[in-house]
Amino acid sequence: MKMIDCVENRLLTSRRGLLLGGASFAAWAYLPKFARAADGHDPRLVVVILRGALDGLATVAPIGDPDYAGLHGSIALASNGAHPALMLDSFFGLHPSMPEFARMYRAQHAAVIHAVSTPYRDRSHFDGQDVLESGYGGPGRVQSGWLNRALEALPRGERVSSGLAVGPTTPLVLRGSAPTVGWAPVALPQADDDTAMRLVDLYRHRDPALASALSQGLQLEKAASGDDMKPKPGNQVAQMRQVARGAAKLMAADDGPRIAALAFDGWDTHANEGGPVGRLAFLLGGLDGALAEFESGLGDRWRDTVVVVATEFGRTARINGTDGTDHGTGTIALLAGGAVKGGRVISDWPGLKPANLYEGRDLKPTTDLRSVIKGVLQGQFGLSDQVLAQTVFPDSASARPMKGLVA
Repeated sequence: MKMIDCVENRLLTSRRGLLLGGASFAAWAYLPKFARAADGHDPRLVVVILRGALDGLATVAPIGDPDYAGLHGSIALASNGAHPALMLDSFFGLHPSMPEFARMYRAQHAAVIHAVSTPYRDRSHFDGQDVLESGYGGPGRVQSGWLNRALEALPRGERVSSGLAVGPTTPLVLRGSAPTVGWAPVALPQADDDTAMRLVDLYRHRDPALASALSQGLQLEKAASGDDMKPKPGNQVAQMRQVARGAAKLMAADDGPRIAALAFDGWDTHANEGGPVGRLAFLLGGLDGALAEFESGLGDRWRDTVVVVATEFGRTARINGTDGTDHGTGTIALLAGGAVKGGRVISDWPGLKPANLYEGRDLKPTTDLRSVIKGVLQGQFGLSDQVLAQTVFPDSASARPMKGLVA
């Protein structure tokens, strides 16, 4: 019994988030599906939150700005050298760790919005993430996220699954009254299928509710993972790809979720950020691989998909004394997917001269991130200006939807 208890504990603990989602698995068929357009358009949206504050100036570098290299110093990208930036146009260069995004960009299925920010300006991770995910103009005790409120506002059509929360807990952006389902990949060693099913049988009489949740959780894990996904403990890049691969498999199903949210941690690069190689390069390579997993895993569904990548704020324009960057303001948002009208960097570039920096230190934001997200939601799902300004992003009429982001 000791071995069974150990396996049981491992199964229940490592699958805590999975089983919470699995308990809802049987209800998927009863959730409303978004109305399809007459042309068969079946839109999907993935929101990827980068927690920790992404250095937008290092990810999509303004190489053509004469002040960039001096400010970013040893970690600045260049258009030549051993690890040249992947030039997106004559001014902006993409980090060399993101060749898949560059390929999508050249195919006009990816775009960059630069010098972007939420309305938040005080550089606290906790409050910045709260504003980013809640969709409100400032931090506070908010119980719902803008993506869940968008789900609530969507037109209703055939009955099928709705939102997918990827990870051990539901991100704030997807919390709220609209029903969602949760899935998280297993990060600990797994019991084999035979042992898992024996545990289900064991609990079928002792605790029928738990047995049902276990069984449904195993079904959901199998649907997301398949036989080719094995947990890779300790490898953050591999885990990014694993998470994206599983979510894509669920979203590719005819009765799968149309909207998903997930978060990747670790982007707070105060020290040893690195330039073309190093810590940030490692993380960006993982993000690049995750985007490629969504593309391949969604298959034909990719043509109707938009992936939005956003972070709570940017980082300082000038590097600090430990070859990193500190909390800043303006940054980037990335869009990828077959439904993106891509192949362009969208920016009202403010410049990096001292007089142009926000508070003398940060990239000045010239675009409200809410305008970008509103443009995607309107282009994908047809939400009205009024719903976006009052329900999805309350009191945000001044941040008008950005037009032309979705093909």
